[in-house]
Parts: sequence; structure tokens; C-alpha cells
Amino acid sequence: MVDRAPLVGRGAELDRLDAVIGAVIGAAGEAPGVVDLTGPAGMGKSRLLTEVCRRARARGLTVLRGRATEYERHIPFSLFTDAFADLDPEATTGRAPDPAVAPVLYGIPSGPDPTTTGPGAGTGPAPGPPSHAEPYGGAEAPVDRFAVHRATARLLAALAQGSGGGSGTGGGHGLLVALDDLHWADPASLELLDHLVRHPPRGPVLLVVARRDRQTSASLAAALTRGVDTGAVLRLDLGPLAERTCVEQLAPGLPPARAGRLYAASGGNPLYFLTLLQGQAAGPAVPAGGLTALLLDELTPLTAAQRRTAEAVAVLGDQATAPVLARTAEVAGRALLDAHLAALAGRDLLRPGPGGSWSLRHPVLRTVVYENTEPRRRTGMHRRAAAALAAAGAAAAVRAHHVERALTGWDPRAAAALLEAAEQAQTTAPASCAHWLGVVLEILPDTPEQLTRRRGLLLRRARALGACGELRASRDLLVSLISQVDGAGRDDGLRASAVTLCASMERHLGRYGEAVALLRRELARRPAPRPADALALGLELGSCAPHVLSYPEVREDVLRTYGLALRLRNEPAAAGALTTAALGETYGGAAAAKARRLADRAAARVDALADRELADLSEPLARLAWTEFYLDRYPEAERHADRGLALARRVGPPHLLPHLLVCKSVVSMNTCRLESALELSEEAENIARGIGSDELLGLVLGNRAQVLIPSLPPGDTAPLALAEEAVALSGIRSSWWASLGWCVLGYAALYCGDHQRARAAMLRAGRGPELTGLQPSLRPLFLEALVNAAVAAGDLAEAESWAARAAEDALRLDLPSQHASALRSEAVLRAARGEPSRAADLYVRAAAVSAGAGATLWEAQALVMAAPLAARAGGSRRASALWHRGRRLAEAGGSRLLTGLADLFPPVPARPPLPHLTPREREIAALVTEGLTTPAIAARLYLSPRTVDTHLSHIFRKTGVTTRAALAALTARNAP
Repeated sequence: MVDRAPLVGRGAELDRLDAVIGAVIGAAGEAPGVVDLTGPAGMGKSRLLTEVCRRARARGLTVLRGRATEYERHIPFSLFTDAFADLDPEATTGRAPDPAVAPVLYGIPSGPDPTTTGPGAGTGPAPGPPSHAEPYGGAEAPVDRFAVHRATARLLAALAQGSGGGSGTGGGHGLLVALDDLHWADPASLELLDHLVRHPPRGPVLLVVARRDRQTSASLAAALTRGVDTGAVLRLDLGPLAERTCVEQLAPGLPPARAGRLYAASGGNPLYFLTLLQGQAAGPAVPAGGLTALLLDELTPLTAAQRRTAEAVAVLGDQATAPVLARTAEVAGRALLDAHLAALAGRDLLRPGPGGSWSLRHPVLRTVVYENTEPRRRTGMHRRAAAALAAAGAAAAVRAHHVERALTGWDPRAAAALLEAAEQAQTTAPASCAHWLGVVLEILPDTPEQLTRRRGLLLRRARALGACGELRASRDLLVSLISQVDGAGRDDGLRASAVTLCASMERHLGRYGEAVALLRRELARRPAPRPADALALGLELGSCAPHVLSYPEVREDVLRTYGLALRLRNEPAAAGALTTAALGETYGGAAAAKARRLADRAAARVDALADRELADLSEPLARLAWTEFYLDRYPEAERHADRGLALARRVGPPHLLPHLLVCKSVVSMNTCRLESALELSEEAENIARGIGSDELLGLVLGNRAQVLIPSLPPGDTAPLALAEEAVALSGIRSSWWASLGWCVLGYAALYCGDHQRARAAMLRAGRGPELTGLQPSLRPLFLEALVNAAVAAGDLAEAESWAARAAEDALRLDLPSQHASALRSEAVLRAARGEPSRAADLYVRAAAVSAGAGATLWEAQALVMAAPLAARAGGSRRASALWHRGRRLAEAGGSRLLTGLADLFPPVPARPPLPHLTPREREIAALVTEGLTTPAIAARLYLSPRTVDTHLSHIFRKTGVTTRAALAALTARNAP
């Protein structure tokens, strides 16, 4: 629909938008990927969006435009499906689209034919996917929503790279996606937008969104505000028009006095002003109801049949095509319907849209017409609309909206339609799934005959709520369900399922103690749970307990569960219990031989299972992968994490994906594949934010900060900020994951030069100097940070104490990674005592141990640290060899931290150059060391920036360095 209203008084906003489009086309690194247009209804957001789209097309960009609608907020991905309707079918010719993007491109199908989906589906000839596309991969299970997000980002990037095909374009370079009325978007679309804001598609892609700020959900506002804070989002707030601009451009021929009254009544809102102008209403004549009353006045001249047609358009929204309209409005004959449509279009109440559809002139007008339709007539229209769309083969999600609004009581056929929509949405749009299940539960008769069905639906709704991040709502619903089922009668395992799921929700809320108490209370019930139920409860207990109890406290429970699984010949459960035992013993620092034996047994059982046997119990793969990582078995850990990811992406549960991604990320980090590690941590963050668990998100952000430390140059504070967010999410909790977050914060602070904070964070993680809160199997690694912090503080006695503890723990653990860490701690201490030769030898030993375990990142770090110490000890040739080998490994793995450190501290420094500098040059070099920029130095010394740059060029030439960081290091080394 083309907006016919003139664009008035938005020159400044258009200039900024033009600049952003130019920056996107020019691939400027600082260009925001999203523009957020905010303002009240009628303020001109849609009209500005139309002009932006026109200008983008004129500059050769592909343009896709979608609009959310007020009464269809539970149709999954409808906002993006509407935008992709603008896509030229030739844009994907020659390549099969990723099946994961099908729900966004075509909507969630109601059957095998995806051409019957989306706005207006089945109401006329509508373009479907190319004939080679099978959106759901034949018999495969539907994709998860996180795969949909990634696939959509890839599709947008591909379209931006010259694919073309957008509305009104000839296939230019760059893509503009304009999304209007975002405040009404469905939850699935909002999740997808959140992903695109945090992980912009690679390439010249610009998203421009328009929304009413006061009607925006808190979660959407927070996501966009985060983007504003990071520079990814540019926010433009549209305020009232100035009186002169409004009057001169919208009512140039009106007498000044009347125009002034109209402006005062409108408050500078252009929609309100134009509506007043159209009715020629002045100040006192303005209806008391304001804009609503004015818009209702426009309906007064209509005949009853014309008004009924307008009301049917308001009811149908995007599905308002002639065949469906005729049945919804009960108009007899196409000729009569066409006459009504023509009359309404002549009054500019209706406007034609794509695919033969019709819409009311403005969303505000639709709201007024819809809300002022007589309720019984409106209900009947929704009922007829649902029937017409069903006959046309429209998607269940599209029909479900009308079915819901037509409900007046229990209706089995309506309930079946809603349950069908819920079933189709459960993996890609769990919020919509939960909503429709809730609607069915509201109308389901509260009778003994429906009791079993009601409880089953409650359990399904709790699962959906948990999947979409409503953990507390899920937990509360489950608590209510558990209280309704006493467990004494036959419940087919429903009570045990509810208790197990409730404990899982408590676990993800960080309430481990409550989860363990709930499970143990259920296992101790009389009569005892059925063996199969006891097995499920015992497996969940094994997942919850390690976070709040030491493994010896639950060892008997785990072994009992394992024995029960064997008696029931349940191999997946036996594998699950065995992986719990292996992880528990390994985490607790059991002797390496014992931990390895358990890991071997667990791996043998897991590997013997087919994927279908693990489908309902994929958590063992996550536990096994982590166990193998802690045992320095990186290839095995990665193999099992990959298998777990493949399973979790297909069948869930979604909370396992971040665990597996983080595990694979730390394996990639330790083996110095940092680009891969960052991509994995980014994906884990995206999924964790959608799950709604602060505890899980804290773990994921801690991992991302950990990966960022070696990935970024020395001194970069981004890891520290991310680690701070991670520990803030954990609050006052002292769980396993919270402790890991504080440890990462300690390392981040150390690499930012704040040794006092590093020490405090590590002690907080360990719950005091005894360090009982630190993971025993990783304690030497964490002690290494305390050794470095103590050396930086000049407290060598404390450093020696920490180093001794690290050596003792490493000896007990007998793990290569921890042995290497203890050697590095001793090397730091020896270097601080003025023993460079001994320190270099220790670092070289640590590098060899790390290399033997495949821990390339730690090998490179030890070599880089050894090189300058070897040089100081007089071994220049050895130092050079260590330096080149370490730097080569670091560069190949993408570690800018280690390459930066290597460049700052080369093994054989150039001739001492500073005495050859002039006093002014030495002064400027000292200020560079303080971190001052050229303008800041110029201001400090009362020089021009050009003069400072000239001095810097002389300094670089004389010293032989080429960067400010290298100059700072050189100046520091030559300082008195």
C-alpha cells in the first residue's frame, strides 16, 4: 500500500537516514545496522518509512517492507513473512533456500503444500516457494527457532550481495528491510529481530523499524536500547510538527485563525490535523472523543452494507481478499462486493494492497472500526472468516486467530484447530504455542470427563512456556498441576513428568536447592513412584545436584539410578546416569585414572546408542563432552558435542544447545581456533537470551568473555565488561556456574591491568582464601591468576603460597593442562625473583606439556612469555626461535592478545633509542604511554594536532617501531 499523505517537516530525519543508507552502501564500519523510528500514533512514522524505501530503491537497494497488525499478534513470523512477500521469486532462482528459513518465508504450513501459507493464503494465486524447496525437509522434524534466526540472517546477507529481486528494484547492491508497527509484532518476529540487532547480517543490510514507544513491550524496548548503547541502533524520535510547518504545508489555503485552531486541537500530530482538516472542524467543534470520534464521523454516511464490508476488512486484516471478504461480510455476489469496495475506496477509507487484498487507510482507522463493530456481529465475522480460510487451505496459525476471536464457549472443532496451530508452532514459535494452549484450557469444560485432557494440556503448556523463556510462569503452572495429582491413582506418569519438568525450571532459575528438595521428596513418596518414573526423577536429580552439592553427597543417588536403568534395560538412561557419574567425579578432582575409566565407560555406552535412542535423552552427550574437555580429550569432547548439537537442534530441549555450544567453544579456544570459538559463543548467547535463564545466560556470557580475552588486543576492556554482566546475572548465588563467572572476571581484570580486582574476583569465586568454591579439577588454572595478581602487587610470599598449592593440586590431578598451568605459575614467580633462565625453562616445559595435550593456545602463550626471558638470560638465538614459533601459532589461531604481546616484547629489542629523541619527542612518547590520543596530547602541550603527528612520525622513524602500543612498551622499558 502506498501512503498518499504528504511528508511534512522531517528533513533532518531524512538527512540522517540518507547518511545511514550511504554508509551501508559504502560498507562504512561505523554505520548502524538498525534505525529505530519512534513516536505516537499518527506522527508520520509510516510516511517517513515510505519515503526511506523510495529513496533506497532509487539508490539501487533491494527493499522489503512488512507491517505488523494489531489483532494478529500470535501468527508466528507474520511481520517478516509480510516483508518477504515483496521478494521477487527470481531472487532465489538457481539455489535452494535453507529449509530453516521456510517458516519466515512462507509461514508455518498447515499441510505439505507451503504455497497455502502466509497472508491471503488460498484466497487467490499466491507465489509459493520454488518447486525444489521442501521447507521442512520431508519427514524430518521441524527446525528449531534458533536455526530459523541464523538462516534468516544468512538469507538477508545473500540478498544484500547483489541478488536483487526486492519490490521495485532491478537487483541492486544492498538491502533495506522496513518493518512497520513493530509494537504489534508477534513474539517469534520479535525474537528474530532481537537476533538481527545483536548479530547483524554480514553485508550491506539495513533494518528500519517503526513503532509506538508507549505501546512497545519492555523486552523489545530493552533489546533496541541495548543496540543504541552499542551503536548498532540509531534511534530517531518523531515529535510534533512545528505549527508553521504543519499549517503551511498541510493547509496552505486555510485562513490563519482557523488553521491555528486546527493545529492547537491536533497538538502537531499530522494524522489528527489532516483528519480535522478533512472534516473542516475547528477548535470548539472538535468532537469530545478526539481522533476516534473524528474517524467514526467518516463512517456515518455509509450504508449498512458498506459499513459491514469495512468492518469485515478490519476483521480480516491481511487476509481481506475478495473471496474471503464476500463470505465474511455476507455479501451476495461479486458485483455487489465490488460496488461496496469502490464506494469505500472513493471515500479513501479503503486502499488496495498486493495480491488483490484490501486494507483500511491507516492502522488507527482499523482499530476504530474494529473496536466499534457490534460484538456479536464481529464474532460472527471471525467465525465465517475462519471457515472461509479453512476452505481455502490457509495455515492453521492464520485460522487460529479467527477461531480464537469467534469463541463463545466450548467448541470441540475450534479446540482442534487451536491445538493444530499449537502443535505446528511448538518448535519455531513456542510463545504462540503456549498462547493457543492457554485459550483451549480456558474454554475446556471443568468436568471429570475432561480432567485427564486438561492435565495433559497443562503439562504441554508448561513445556511451551519454558521453551520461550517464561520460566517462572512454567514453574508456577507446574506447581499447580502437581498439587492436583496426588500420585496415588493411575496418572500414566504425568505427576512424575510434571515434577521432573518443574525441577528443570527451578534449575534454570538458579534455584538448585529447591530443585533437589522437590526431587528427593518425590522419590521418597509413598506409594513409591513407578520404576520408570523413579528413573526420570533420578536422572534429573543427577543434573541438579552438582550445582549445590558436592558429588560424594549424591554419588549413592546416581549409582542407584544407574542400577535401576540396568534393571529396566533402559540403555539411554544407563548412559545418562553413567555420564553424570563421570562428570561428577571429574569435576570433583578424582584421580585422573578413575575419572578416565568412568569417562571411557560412559563414552562406550553413549557411542553404542543410535540417535533415535538418545532423542529423548540428549543431555548425556553434553555431560560427556564436558567430562572429556576437563580430561584434556579435546577431539573426543568435540565429537560428542557435535553429535549432541545435531540431536538438540532437531528434537531439543533448547536449553541443551548453549551447553553444547559453550563446550565446543572452549575446546576451540584451547586448541587456538578463536574465530570458530567466537562464532560458537555468539550462537550460544543468542539462544540463551531466548531461554530466559539468568543462570544459563551468565554461563554463556562468561564463556564469551573468556574467548574474547585471547581474541582481542592487549588491554581491550570488552571481555571485562562482558564478565561483569555475567557475574551480575548470577547475583549473590555461589553455584558452580556463578563461580566460573567470577573466575573469568578475575582473568579479564588481570589482562586489563587491574591485579587487585583480579585477586578479589578469584577469592569471591573460591568463597575465601581456602578456595573451596573453585572447581577442583581446574583449580591450578585459577590459582595461576592469583599468582600473577600477587606478583603484580609485589607480594612474592603470597605468590609463592598460591604457586605451591597449584603444584600440589596439579600433581594430584595428573592432567596435562593443569600441570602446564602450575609450571607457568612457577615461571611467573621465578621471573619476579630475577631468575630469567629458570623462568624461561619452566615456560618451555609448560609449552611442551600443552602441545602434548593439543592445547595450542596455552603452548603459544608459554612460548611468547618464554622468549623475552630467554633473551634476558643471554640466549638470543633460543629467544628468537621461541618468539617466532609462539607468534606463528598465535597468529594462525587468531590470538591478537598473544601476537600483540609478542610485538610489545620482542626477544631482542632494537638499540636503546630513547636517548636519541629530542626533549619534546620524549615528552610526547611519555604521553603516548599514558594512553593519550593525538588531540589530547595537542591540548596538553598547547600544540596543533598536525604538529603532534609530525613529532610522532619522527619518533617512529628514530625508534624503529610502527605502532603506539609498541612505542608505549618501548618507553616503559626505558623508563628510569
